[in-house]
Amino acid sequence: MRSGSTGRAVGIVTLVLAALLGSAYALGRSMVPDPPRRPTGASAHVDGTQYAEQPAAPVSPTPRAARSEATATATATATATDGVPQAGADPDAPQPAAGGDGPFGSHASTGSPQVALTFDDGPDPTYTPQVLQVLREYGVKATFCVVGENAQDHPDLIQAIVADGHTLCNHSWSHDVLLGNRTPALIRADLVRTDEAIHAAVPDARVAYFRQPGGAWTYPVVSVAEELGMTPLHWTVDPNDWQAPGAAKITTVVTRDTAAGSIVLMHDAGGDRQGTVDALHRILPDLMSRFRLEALPVDGTT
Repeated sequence: MRSGSTGRAVGIVTLVLAALLGSAYALGRSMVPDPPRRPTGASAHVDGTQYAEQPAAPVSPTPRAARSEATATATATATATDGVPQAGADPDAPQPAAGGDGPFGSHASTGSPQVALTFDDGPDPTYTPQVLQVLREYGVKATFCVVGENAQDHPDLIQAIVADGHTLCNHSWSHDVLLGNRTPALIRADLVRTDEAIHAAVPDARVAYFRQPGGAWTYPVVSVAEELGMTPLHWTVDPNDWQAPGAAKITTVVTRDTAAGSIVLMHDAGGDRQGTVDALHRILPDLMSRFRLEALPVDGTT
């Protein structure tokens, strides 16, 4: 009897200890943050890096304007389509020197009847030469918003863009969607580093524009860009070609939504851009029959 009672007592103690240990483990796990997840919808760069774009959201300076790349990240980084800072924006941040018609005083139209085609995230050794060739065939000049690290890796493509008479735009060093939330000093260093990579390829190149990755504008990033002599460049038409929806869909959106004064956003890097290249063969004849297509002026006026 005594040994049986002892056995039952030991069993009860074991169960209690097990329950206590389980509770302690669960509590400890709840206090450890989950590891960061890779962003969804990221565009793979040729070297394996990810350019995290965002789902589309309306940002329309004109009735026929299409959509912005940024929603979730743009909201978190204080982007507002009506120019009013949202949560996270610094109300004491310097204001843009000259307001445009886009978010936070950026420019979302050419300000003229002309239409401007823009290509982001390059240069890319596979797709940028193809885009240049199509533009050359139709005699169209465009604006290329280049990423600093890509400019550094492919100076020959920067030279080719300039040699063909296209305009250059700074698109940050590494496509940093959160750049607008950093200090003015860090923003300035990023933009200057990108300009230096461009000038290493073409010393006298004029970089007249800056485009914030993801369209995640803030007052500080607009202000710094303007201090460095660059016009903050947004867009009016976005076919979301970074998602590789296919040439047909890209063509439909661009030809349907483009109006006089539109700035059209497309990509020549950051992922599979064959659909964009193929779409250009359909887009250019249509737009050329209705509008005058021009590169944005190198003096930065839109």
